Amino acid sequence: MKVGIINYGMGNLFSVKSALNFLKYDNEYVNKPKDLIKYSKIILPGVGSFNQAINNLNNLGWSNEIKEMTEVKQIPILGICLGMQLMAEIGKEDGEANGLGLIKGLIDKFSIEDKSLKIPHIGFNRVNFKENDILFKNLNNSHADFYFVHSFRLKKVDNDIITSECFYGEQFVSSFNKGNVFGTQFHPEKSQGNGLVVLKNFINF
Repeated sequence: MKVGIINYGMGNLFSVKSALNFLKYDNEYVNKPKDLIKYSKIILPGVGSFNQAINNLNNLGWSNEIKEMTEVKQIPILGICLGMQLMAEIGKEDGEANGLGLIKGLIDKFSIEDKSLKIPHIGFNRVNFKENDILFKNLNNSHADFYFVHSFRLKKVDNDIITSECFYGEQFVSSFNKGNVFGTQFHPEKSQGNGLVVLKNFINF
């Protein structure tokens, strides 16, 4: 088994790779879209603007290959933070743009009335997850703390694919699963022990 970490110029790849190295999973940065076929699991990280990121994916040839691997060949993929958001249909950061469309949904900015809460949402926050969900297997109870850094969140998504939610001025989707497509708004690679469990569960899926 080998895990491919997509390098499209918008991700904190080093922290993801460090976490996988710690877990002793064979992993590599993937620098060419056509090389995705070599991997049994794929991770799409992401930090920055939705608009710029989807332009990178489109212009560098990643978008079609990601869809081929996930929708046709059914290779499991995990989107992290911006990587998760890119899986949706539409994003509104820095102008409206079409996403990968792996799931239904809209990425829009937080709309929080409590002015004491700062945007972006940064830091550890409690995530309430579905019991026996694949990503959260072996975590106690039905909640755990994970690390977030984001100003936008997923809306208008099918309820049946939501696997966890978090509250920060409003309730928002913190993870989803649609078949072989997984997404976490939080950063498992920065979430200490809980995050390592999530990564391990994805790779062992």
